[in-house]
Amino acid sequence: MSIRDWPEGERPREKLLRRGTRGLSDAELIAVLLGSGVRGKDAITLARELIMAAGGLHALLADPDNTTRHPGIGPAKRARLIASLELARRSLGEQLTAGTSLRNPRDSGDYLRAQLRHLPYEVFACLYLDNRHRVLAFEELFRGTVDGASVHPREVVRACLKHNACAVILAHNHPSGVAEPSNADRAITHALRDALQLVDVRVLDHLVIGAEEPVSMAALGML
Repeated sequence: MSIRDWPEGERPREKLLRRGTRGLSDAELIAVLLGSGVRGKDAITLARELIMAAGGLHALLADPDNTTRHPGIGPAKRARLIASLELARRSLGEQLTAGTSLRNPRDSGDYLRAQLRHLPYEVFACLYLDNRHRVLAFEELFRGTVDGASVHPREVVRACLKHNACAVILAHNHPSGVAEPSNADRAITHALRDALQLVDVRVLDHLVIGAEEPVSMAALGML
């Protein structure tokens, strides 16, 4: 039976329009994006299979290219999944456009999580701020593999001076999903803090982005 033959109150698209997104499961939301199922399989069943095959919703959205290997997922359905993820990132990005003042750590945490959490390789990035903690710019500085990225303090100092930053929030992701700071993370944080002090740029925090909430090294007393 096709979803079109279901009672109207059980169809994911109609449920979304009537109840909002919170009324739908992960599979139902993915089904809305897919638009339709394949022969002998409705969109919700297909969505469940995609989530299970990827190892979870985060893994599916982190690497939507994997969907091309699943029967029934063509360019159109894959494009919808990729576009939905990018729209979510851009929506969060609008909250931290140039000139926005950071009111609390969650503001920067949500933004940086959206920018870095999905990446299958490690990235080190900086959120540059003025003396009133207003956002000047966001920039990815170093890119590595799942084993880590080489971070050069001299390049971070140069970037801060280029943006005329008075403060900076450092961030990097752990593609493994485990956001616990490593000994190497602590060492580079201290090296960057000391180097940036020489040019009067304050390191406010270093956020480690994993599968769950970002881990603040400042909150852990590691600065």
